[in-house]
Amino acid sequence: MTDVSPLASSTPAPALGWDWKRLAIPLVLFAGLAVMPLIFPGDRYTLSLITRAMIFGIAALSLDLILGYGALISFGHAAFMGLGGYAAAILMFHGTGEALVAFPVAIATGALFALVTGAISLKTRGVYFIMITLAFAQMAFFTATSLSAYGGDDGLRMAQRNVVAGARLLQNDTNFYFVVLGLLIACYLLLRTIVGSRFGRILKGAKENERRMRALGFDPFRYRLTAYVIAGGICALSGALFANLGLFVAPAYMTWPRSGELIAMVVLGGTGTLHGAIIGAIGIIIVEEWLAEITQHWKAIFGPLVVLVAIFARGGIIRLIDRGTGR
Repeated sequence: MTDVSPLASSTPAPALGWDWKRLAIPLVLFAGLAVMPLIFPGDRYTLSLITRAMIFGIAALSLDLILGYGALISFGHAAFMGLGGYAAAILMFHGTGEALVAFPVAIATGALFALVTGAISLKTRGVYFIMITLAFAQMAFFTATSLSAYGGDDGLRMAQRNVVAGARLLQNDTNFYFVVLGLLIACYLLLRTIVGSRFGRILKGAKENERRMRALGFDPFRYRLTAYVIAGGICALSGALFANLGLFVAPAYMTWPRSGELIAMVVLGGTGTLHGAIIGAIGIIIVEEWLAEITQHWKAIFGPLVVLVAIFARGGIIRLIDRGTGR
């Protein structure tokens, strides 16, 4: 009998996996990021700005996994980022500044929170999923504000950046930049492999036709929950890196506007592309910083810009590039 399943090994899935024609964009992107310290030698401000953009790129990547491939619009994704930051900062507060401990703990914290909240949230769909993820994020926010031992509303400062195997590798801004870049590339490759696998095809199939996937014998809930846990862990890693960048973490990192900002990064970059999420994050962070230098009312300019991009670049910046190159 001929296998008509969309998961058959002979079925091409260029949009989900290793589409070699599209590799040019991420290669140029990562190569450009790699040479930035050479273009701006000794410019700590620019280096810090791009480092922050890459950290948000990791967070946006994680969101793109569930939003672009699972159609899960989460308004609580920033909670994972905040939890990762607090995990690293609290460990530092108690004398554990080793990155090889702090980063895995941050990932595990985000993944565990995603497992517990996702098991409940994923029982719902649509606007109900949006509201329940927002509710869980608010719970995390108010929990953080109540932790008076760790700064409460004022947040928690870190004495220094995490050490790596006892070495103060991350104290140097350039070293930290390349560590963040390396983790960004590693997360991209991991997620690219995941979405190109059988798991990714099932996740995408459930997004397009959940009833058909159930008829084929697959339980979409299990795959969505797994993707949600992976996304939570990766986003928590970005939070630990963000805490190291500014040597500070606060409950404000978990608010719904931050989650909305992550959604904007993914949508403007191009949902379901992964590298589009990175481009969207870098673009938004840089444009925000540029506009803030021009006027204190920069949000009044930034808002219409987002609307214009959404209208004239449907599918995001990546789709716009594809149309421009005839692909």
